Amino acid sequence: MTATMLRRALERRVNTWEQMQAVIGAAEAGGRDLSAEEAQTWDRLEASLRDDTATIERLERANALETRLETVDRSGLPAEDRTGDDRADAAEDRAAAYQTAFGAYLRRGLGGVPAEQRDLLEAGFVPGDQLRAQGISTDAAGGFLVPEGFRNRLQETMRFYAALRPIAETITTDSGNNLPWPTNDDTGNEGAYLAEQAEVPEQDMTFGQRQLGAHTITSKMVKVSRLLLQDSAFGLEEWLPRKLGERIGRRENRAFTLGSGIEEPKGVQVNAVVGKTGAGGQTTSVTYDDLIDLEHSVDVAYRNERSRWMFHDLTLAALRKVKDADGRPLWQPSLQAGVASTLNGRPYTVNNNMPTMAAAAKSILFGDFFAGYVIRDVRAVGLIRLEERYAERLQVAFFSFARHDGMAQDTAAIRAYANAAA
Repeated sequence: MTATMLRRALERRVNTWEQMQAVIGAAEAGGRDLSAEEAQTWDRLEASLRDDTATIERLERANALETRLETVDRSGLPAEDRTGDDRADAAEDRAAAYQTAFGAYLRRGLGGVPAEQRDLLEAGFVPGDQLRAQGISTDAAGGFLVPEGFRNRLQETMRFYAALRPIAETITTDSGNNLPWPTNDDTGNEGAYLAEQAEVPEQDMTFGQRQLGAHTITSKMVKVSRLLLQDSAFGLEEWLPRKLGERIGRRENRAFTLGSGIEEPKGVQVNAVVGKTGAGGQTTSVTYDDLIDLEHSVDVAYRNERSRWMFHDLTLAALRKVKDADGRPLWQPSLQAGVASTLNGRPYTVNNNMPTMAAAAKSILFGDFFAGYVIRDVRAVGLIRLEERYAERLQVAFFSFARHDGMAQDTAAIRAYANAAA
């Protein structure tokens, strides 16, 4: 069903794009500007194109999420990771038993879980002070570690709602201790030719070092009716990680983009060095020449198959109107599923946490985000079930919490376009 809807949306977008080009072509052939009627037609078609593009991007993400989740079975281990030896089978059995116990805990609370399942859950209990970096909080409330399948669904949903996580480098650690992370830019150094019997010269690399911490993020509380929890047909194990993942995904993406680095990750946009500034008067616009200059402000070593643009959706609307020196639009829509639309031949990521174009705003990023930004996840993800807080409303509240950090790891890999200050 998703594939059929995606194909129809792609066909609609291609047809709309061709109509838009016909409107422009008629005006250009006559050596004139768009008439009032043509301008209205263009605006209507552009709105339709924008809607179809949003639909396509949503369906592509949904299709990718659906495909990934189909590989996760009851034990939470991807099918391709299975082995046939007894030790792996025993691990699967334990994982399946824990997930069953965890599902019972979600529906009935700890008091409604049989003793043997409570023992399993206790093995996955983590006190609150162990989940909070540096012991800053005095809140001792802990939670149960979520099983692998739940965590996979949570993380996939987070990716669905995040723009930066899918394209940055992501590492996972078992503990939340501060992690020294080397930073280096060696693009200015090169080798040397040697004369016969000459000594090899030295040139040390200069490494920087930053600390990847483990900031705690929470989904806030999600309340569920007790009546729903008692309904076996209600897919709680599907619904709950989706809702929690949506909230965490939205909030972490804002931090990974604009975060201050104080009690949250340091954002990629905050760290980005300006590679091109718009000319006077370009407070809400960008030109073809600006984009070319921005691309080439990034060292050629990072202008590779991973390099891409990042901007707000409203910035994309403006970029669709930009043309090259021959009058061809820089934006080219994808003609088939799984192939990204491009801007000047390169893919882009729409990130609505990026600032829109305004005076002095760093509104467009370009570069290799995998080389330029790193996200550190701590493996433990916990969940707390609040039994009594909303009992008079016949509701139970859940919230999850996790730890991560993010920072620029190679500032040479990404550059920003800044609109003119005035």
